[in-house]
Amino acid sequence: MTPDVVVIGAGFAGLSAATALVEHGARVLVLEARPNLGGRASVVRDPATGEKLDNGQHVLAGCYDETFTFLRRIGTENRVWRQTGLTVTMMEDGRRSTLRLPPLAPPLHLLAGVLGWDALSWRDKASVLRAGAAINRRTPRSDPGITVRAWLEYHRQSPRLIEVFWEPLALAALNQPIDLAAVDTFIEVLRRMFGAADDRASLAIPSVPLDELYAAPARDWLHARGSELRTHTTAAIVVDGERLIGVDADGQRIEASSVVCAVPWNALASTIRGPSDSLAPILTAAAGTASSPIVTVNLWYDRPVLDDMMTGLPGRAFQWAFDKARIFGRQRSHLSLVASGAAETVGLGNDALVTSAANDVAAAVPAARAARLLRGSAVRERRATFSLAPGQPARPKTLTPVRGLLLAGDWVDTALPATIEGAVVSGHWAAAAARRQ
Repeated sequence: MTPDVVVIGAGFAGLSAATALVEHGARVLVLEARPNLGGRASVVRDPATGEKLDNGQHVLAGCYDETFTFLRRIGTENRVWRQTGLTVTMMEDGRRSTLRLPPLAPPLHLLAGVLGWDALSWRDKASVLRAGAAINRRTPRSDPGITVRAWLEYHRQSPRLIEVFWEPLALAALNQPIDLAAVDTFIEVLRRMFGAADDRASLAIPSVPLDELYAAPARDWLHARGSELRTHTTAAIVVDGERLIGVDADGQRIEASSVVCAVPWNALASTIRGPSDSLAPILTAAAGTASSPIVTVNLWYDRPVLDDMMTGLPGRAFQWAFDKARIFGRQRSHLSLVASGAAETVGLGNDALVTSAANDVAAAVPAARAARLLRGSAVRERRATFSLAPGQPARPKTLTPVRGLLLAGDWVDTALPATIEGAVVSGHWAAAAARRQ
């Protein structure tokens, strides 16, 4: 097969780009260096239990329009459990509280939900009015030097509201502490979640491992339509100035009218081969972009300990706990604990991480204190996301100075953080640009 477009990278960005191109009649070749598909959203198999473990717990939102378009395309939208409206349970020192947003027009749903939340005092609740107004105020983007915490304090959000609501939400969305992350991207997240229809803020959790949600189905979908996907294939994009020469893949030169480069920012330089002064600013920016880690700890207990699929643990090193048994419909009690923005945690050993996660669960959830921990394992993604700290290099656009060379990946300038939605948006943008070219 002589492809019309070569896609390098088989994560959410690459596979969404490839399937969108094939949907519009293109012949596509996808090249992936790893033995497995999925990139930074993939699975590993636990050696003791044999269970598939996501390399990090991923949560979708009702505002993930492009993601659900991609899943519908490959026939797996029904493999996601979706809330009908935002409901979030928090556990603090044994006390359970639940935030529920009623079906009201935004921002009234956020205001009414917070006002009815028994975890807050009336003074705390009143402060959300100021933030609600700011979210919907269509003003120019904020000073990129302002952190999330500085923005929240400027809008006089109470320390308690920051601790139990804004900070857990920002950490989950941005994967960076609110003292470090710039506020621009967070405001975009808030507007998409809380500034449109009431169901946009609802959460959705994949009910199958990630390879069954999108990686294998996308591969099968592409194969069924005559396109090709190769793993274990190291690819280099060959350029000369502003001219795209082709792709070298394990000694083979592949020519195509367009190439979508869907590798992470830290792999871009090693994927480009040949002289091109015009690409130098993009390569320099990519090389200068810092990363932020995520740590996920899986714990198996002798009995169920959570009452909900997803529980927030505000103020803890591990901010969210997911009951994988409830999510996947399994009998074995299995929790997945997530530490976002885990720069202080990622360097710990496996035993220390398991102990820290188990201690966080026991301190917050009374049922866990009587349960016996059977096993624990840790997964580290040291470069899980790009940094959103002030002063980071500008994110690149889809189009590059090399005609036919297009960029995709969550780090492309979609105005979104490093999320599944950001990756899929970038993939769909790259596919549309390739069709135009």
